[in-house]
Amino acid sequence: MVNFINAELLSFTASLMLILHKLLMFGEDMSKPDYKRILLKMSGEVLMGDNEFGLDPATVKRVAEDIKEAVDSGVEVCVVVGAGNIFRGVSGAAQGMDRTTADYMGMLGIVINALALQNALETLGKQTRVMSAIPMSAICEPYIRRKAMRHMEKGRVVIFAAGTGNPYFTTDTAAALRASEMNCDALLKGTKVDGIYNADPQKDDTATRFESLSYMDVLTKDLKVMDATAVSLARENDIPIVVFNVREKGNLTKTLDGTGTYTTVTN
Repeated sequence: MVNFINAELLSFTASLMLILHKLLMFGEDMSKPDYKRILLKMSGEVLMGDNEFGLDPATVKRVAEDIKEAVDSGVEVCVVVGAGNIFRGVSGAAQGMDRTTADYMGMLGIVINALALQNALETLGKQTRVMSAIPMSAICEPYIRRKAMRHMEKGRVVIFAAGTGNPYFTTDTAAALRASEMNCDALLKGTKVDGIYNADPQKDDTATRFESLSYMDVLTKDLKVMDATAVSLARENDIPIVVFNVREKGNLTKTLDGTGTYTTVTN
């Protein structure tokens, strides 16, 4: 009789431990972001590394490795990159150029960066498609929404080039627009700092990082993480904006699995 009771107690204890383990695992999973498709937005300056201008091949390769790691984990990834490492339309206009012409020149710079990133990804064995808002059939595909979504479903990385194809719109706005069109679960903004601060952390040692913010917080406090049009578009389509440091290797995957340091902007 005693042996029977001991056996029952052991069985009950084992069952209880299994239930507790499942509950703990469930709680851990609930704390992790559940992103199946994301858009990664980076400035052109990210690709120039420590250089003052242009592209740094080692940096482009490192960024490509991070993107490949994210795709290999099962996340569908599309990318929007700026052209600040080559040419900024706003800067050109400030120096007397026609704003429309300057913006179109910036779009061509974006295509250059997109092709460089595509080459780095395909060197790593990851199929990639560049889709331009301005048709350039000799070097990349034209932007077609359904085709872009199909590429991602097949595990390919899609890089959206030439912004929105229109002057006066930033690549931040292009990123929010494409994230909305692609039904992305989040827009990840890769910057040189690990989130949104109440001041510039590189200039102010007392700057404090926000864990989370609302879209209205970003707009009313005039936090310069993205332009107001991009933030408003993400808000209208309920797309979280996640700001993290893309310059450190492996941070993209850490942000996706919830172990990294970042700031999330939601409703």
